[in-house]
Amino acid sequence: MKRFLLAIMLAASAAFTVSAAIEVYEFDTPEQEEAFKKLGKELRCPKCQNNNIADSNAGLAQDLRLKVYEMLKQGKNEDEIVDYMVDRYGNFVTYNPPLTASTLILWAGPALFVVVGFTVLVMRSRKPKAKTVKAELDSEEQARLDALLNEGSADNKNKDNNG
Repeated sequence: MKRFLLAIMLAASAAFTVSAAIEVYEFDTPEQEEAFKKLGKELRCPKCQNNNIADSNAGLAQDLRLKVYEMLKQGKNEDEIVDYMVDRYGNFVTYNPPLTASTLILWAGPALFVVVGFTVLVMRSRKPKAKTVKAELDSEEQARLDALLNEGSADNKNKDNNG
């Protein structure tokens, strides 16, 4: 009997912790609810950095969801809410930051990287191969080289004949 009571108590405590994590928001119109869901997926959690505020369990994300809810209840539209969040948390809070001087490298960086890389490849492929430099020998050096070559070939012939 004690085990049965213990199991019921554990099940009940687990049920309470699960129900505590669910947030319930009541909206006046279905349009407000749709706007809340859309903003929850479009706004990024500043703490989690790669989760939207709808998916994040961080306390800051919960606060942002509550703020979005309150602003929707006050009659603010989606653009006003996004502007408020950008003013408070910067362009990082949106997944598609606007094209400004500070975000230009984010937008142009990948294209610039591809163009520079392609240009380097083309320039390297068109560059003539390094040619071996022939040093001109004076007559004394040329005679010495010929003698060494003849001596080497004579040695090879002797080895072939003896071998």
